[in-house]
Amino acid sequence: MARPKLFLFEPEPDGKLVMAEGDPPSLLSAEERERFADLLASCGTVEHNQPGGDLWGELTQGAALPPGYSALSRKDLPAILGYDCFVRAGVAFQLMHWMRSHRFCGHCGKKTRESGKERAMLCPSCGGVSFPVLSPAVIVAVEREGSLLLGSNANFPKGRYSVLAGFVEPGESLEEAVVREVYEESRVRVKNIRYFGSQPWPFPNSLMLGFFADWESGDPSPDGEELTDVRWFSPNDLPNIPPSVSISRQLIDEWLKNAGK
Repeated sequence: MARPKLFLFEPEPDGKLVMAEGDPPSLLSAEERERFADLLASCGTVEHNQPGGDLWGELTQGAALPPGYSALSRKDLPAILGYDCFVRAGVAFQLMHWMRSHRFCGHCGKKTRESGKERAMLCPSCGGVSFPVLSPAVIVAVEREGSLLLGSNANFPKGRYSVLAGFVEPGESLEEAVVREVYEESRVRVKNIRYFGSQPWPFPNSLMLGFFADWESGDPSPDGEELTDVRWFSPNDLPNIPPSVSISRQLIDEWLKNAGK
């Protein structure tokens, strides 16, 4: 059985994961919590009501790491320790982010505590209950006569393009969100929407829901806010695209696999 781990994060917005230096770096063991005790702002268990399992922890703002430790982006984890580690660290981060954001009741403002019955934060004063928050987002590969619609976001690395994505709004179905997001970002209308798959994306708490869709009308034009450029690409002229860990790359790879059929 694997030894319990400590998923120790630097304060947000980066939320980098603290690792023991080495080649390759390694996760911290749960026993190492004592070494960081004076640097912790908060700490908790990854599994609900299961002492002795994996832990999450957050460093205090400005805390200096001891020699032999460094912090890495969670997006680098799949290449270093594999996808399962990326997912596990994401669960720990999401729980940390949620619990820190719900230390006080949103109804009456009083201090909350963990529920003993389920993974929830309970207000002893008014009885309000807060469960872990997920933010659903759609991500869409739009196809047109052997070409794929890709956009470059202002926050992407220079030259990076990806399929279009955005959060689902209250009252929307997933299909309605697909139509709206693609049009808002590119002025392209889509039809024939097909579900592809999903992926937890803990930055900080998204659930990505992937779709394929066909072009219906419109010429690509970037919205000038989220996207700086958007255009059609053929299989032979793809730009810099996201790494394989992301569902955006999975959508692109699936499109490439079926291109020309």
